[in-house]
Amino acid sequence: MATEENTERGKAHDERSARISAPTAMRHATGQLAQMLQCEPASVSALKPTDDGWLANVEVVEIERVPDTASVMASYRVHLDEQGQLVGYERIRRYGRGQIDR
Repeated sequence: MATEENTERGKAHDERSARISAPTAMRHATGQLAQMLQCEPASVSALKPTDDGWLANVEVVEIERVPDTASVMASYRVHLDEQGQLVGYERIRRYGRGQIDR
């Protein structure tokens, strides 16, 4: 009986500590950031695994203007744990939608 309990505990620990996939991390980053900011993210411009989860850069339209190229965009760095839960975020850049990096 004790062996079965240890096996069940081991399975539960493995499920909690298993890293989510990159596509799932992207969905979690955009979905949870959208809830926090109350706006829809436009894209994920970067995603990389870290020792304790995922780090994503998510682009968001902060101020919509006409024409679209005059809209104000922002890039947010989103920190997720291994299960995809939002741990923190920060705005790292604001720019005009029509602006090109050099």
